[in-house]
Amino acid sequence: MSHTVLRRADISDAARILEIYTPYITDTNITFEYDIPTLEEFSARIRKISADYPYLVCTVDNLVAGYAYAHRHMERAAYQWNAELSIYLAPRFRGAGLGTALYTALIEILRQMHVRNAYGCVTLPNEGSAGLHKSMGFSLLGIFHHTGYKLGAWHDVGWFERPVCQGSEAPLPLLSVQNIPDGQIRDILAHCKRLIQTDVLEGRV
Repeated sequence: MSHTVLRRADISDAARILEIYTPYITDTNITFEYDIPTLEEFSARIRKISADYPYLVCTVDNLVAGYAYAHRHMERAAYQWNAELSIYLAPRFRGAGLGTALYTALIEILRQMHVRNAYGCVTLPNEGSAGLHKSMGFSLLGIFHHTGYKLGAWHDVGWFERPVCQGSEAPLPLLSVQNIPDGQIRDILAHCKRLIQTDVLEGRV
């Protein structure tokens, strides 16, 4: 039986995470990035995001199979309670619930940080990503038409939104992920790990 773990990313994961991300740059329009970042550049990104927001990996038999992270959605002070989510999986691990587990964990950690709204940006068409967002309670806000040019074509982008904390009252102060107790994060990750379909993974390891 394969051994699956959800945990926070470490800078030592950077090479494997970049390995997963690279084909999305070179072969797809899922990311609008053109150039593969160096390992040093990519490590700096992980370090910067992880300073304040959750950056998670799912490992299968000690190999990072997918990763997901949140970051600030817009820069003005009044937007600070919003976060944008991103997720990337190695192709052979798709369809086993890793995306659901990672996204559920991200959202629950963001709730502890007092984030109010989560957003997802999806290049269209992308049935897998759009389906994940809808299954997680996101609704389509709107579509930016012909907004990105890559691989010889213009692409539409859909923006998805989901409330994390409800209510119209004044928000609680936004917390850094560093202010969330490690034990609390471990409990969230352990709970969300149950969403992974280990029986499906068995044929892909």
